[in-house]
Amino acid sequence: MGDQFDQHAVRHRMKLLRSDGDVTLYENRDEVECPACGDPFSRILLTERRGHSFDLADVVRLCVSREDDRLVVCTHED
Repeated sequence: MGDQFDQHAVRHRMKLLRSDGDVTLYENRDEVECPACGDPFSRILLTERRGHSFDLADVVRLCVSREDDRLVVCTHED
């Protein structure tokens, strides 16, 4: 795990669900590791926004990693 999550290096292992400029959401399709805990995540949200709200109905664990210019949030489902 490095200091910066490189979504371009693992893009072929994830499915893009949404991208609107400053928020990108991917679904993990191939056991990509969470930059915070190292376990495979279910979804990853990359955001440059200062604030963000989350609907966490089916989430077992939430991991957050702060980078210089963005927030990286991974969800882990059962």
